[in-house]
Amino acid sequence: MMQKLSSFIFHRLWGWELIGRFPEVSKCVVIVAPHTSWVDFIVGLLVRSIVGKQVHFIGKHSLFKPPFGWIFRSLGGTPIDRSKNSDTVAQTVEIFRQREVFRLALSPEGTRKKVEKWKTGFYYIARQAQVPIIMVALDFGKKQVKLSEPYFPTNNKDADFELYRKFFQGVVGKIPAYT
Repeated sequence: MMQKLSSFIFHRLWGWELIGRFPEVSKCVVIVAPHTSWVDFIVGLLVRSIVGKQVHFIGKHSLFKPPFGWIFRSLGGTPIDRSKNSDTVAQTVEIFRQREVFRLALSPEGTRKKVEKWKTGFYYIARQAQVPIIMVALDFGKKQVKLSEPYFPTNNKDADFELYRKFFQGVVGKIPAYT
């Protein structure tokens, strides 16, 4: 029922198109870009419902305390310690090791503002957890969400990031100035 409602909203009401299929993988890092607005989260929830896959996220542990912590957990959230002395990559890799199914969605920009350079945590998480990266482009200009095939990062970070840049080339975020 939710899948049909999400599809109706996404395709019929909003006029968006889904390009590609979500791969049959139980563990992966999903990089979603560009991230320019809170609306990206809503689009992501609709797409997640349409493809019928649970996709998770991580957040600072304080978000998961009462009274609203249950909401974030029910949406697929997992708390982590994001204090200065903690190793977010190592904590996240451990979550991958502990779970049978964990598809982690991250914004490589790390913020909704315009950035010159992506953060690299997603890359190191995928390499250390030995899981593929799936790229998801939120193109508000074309009203499309584009999904990539799974891609296992190599030992050549520069070549990998060039592949990522090419996938997202020309994609326009909700706030184009931040793209």
